Amino acid sequence: MAAPFVEAAAPALAAHLQAPLPNLAAWTRFFLQSEIPVLQATADALEALRADEDAVNAGMLAELVDSDPFMTLKVLAHVAAQRRKPDSTQTETVVSSLVMMGVAPFFRTFGPQPTVQQQLADQPAALQALLALIQRANRAAHFATGFAVHREDTDVAVIRQAAFLNDFAEMLMVCFCPALEMDVRSMQQANPTLRTASLQRFVFNIDLSDLRQELMQHWRLSELLVRISDGKHADHPSVRNVLLAVRLARHTEHGWDNPALPDDIDEIAKLLNAPPRVARGFVYKIDQPG
Repeated sequence: MAAPFVEAAAPALAAHLQAPLPNLAAWTRFFLQSEIPVLQATADALEALRADEDAVNAGMLAELVDSDPFMTLKVLAHVAAQRRKPDSTQTETVVSSLVMMGVAPFFRTFGPQPTVQQQLADQPAALQALLALIQRANRAAHFATGFAVHREDTDVAVIRQAAFLNDFAEMLMVCFCPALEMDVRSMQQANPTLRTASLQRFVFNIDLSDLRQELMQHWRLSELLVRISDGKHADHPSVRNVLLAVRLARHTEHGWDNPALPDDIDEIAKLLNAPPRVARGFVYKIDQPG
């Protein structure tokens, strides 16, 4: 099995794909063999912490890693690969993974990181699209946490993580085949009634949700995280918690006047066992800064 997250001393940038790969197996193989870039802010902060390694603890690293979906995946995948038992679920979150790994081994494993800003230096529109996706992922994680806390779910941290990582396959497409991803967006702008998932399937030859699940399983991420991330099991409250948080973040990305929002609120009300009026007020409150 390829080791997708082995760090090079001098990170190299990958060439952009100009045509889609034929099927899910080919896409999975491509990303397993690719060096995944991180945000420039993450790479810079890691180097600043590396310079004062003795003063760094797992909590400080977790706060940084948790803000970057690609760095989150790198840490979770590396720690999962070190587990002796493939079915172990003891390291389900970033902080527990970093505690298990240790600060010094972390810095030895993760050297200077390639960045998405370097990867997309000649693709400013794609870079802005990626940054918007990450911002939306943060809002989805925030909504998911609020819903899970209200429901008194015992897996709040994993639910937050699943919502945060929900669109990482689309983020990968922006990084590695920006022209194709921008084609998807152009077609959707030309006809807003077309569903994003259908356009992605047309352009990439796959469902990106299938790619997400396939990569998570190859990286041996925790069974609980993989299960909660699987939208095909939407009857489970934790899965529905993630799906509705992601949907709400997507539909309110540009404001609260999306025509799909009333249906979202009705579904959230059912999840929270509350009247729609109360559910609407609750999600407004969650979305307030501070």
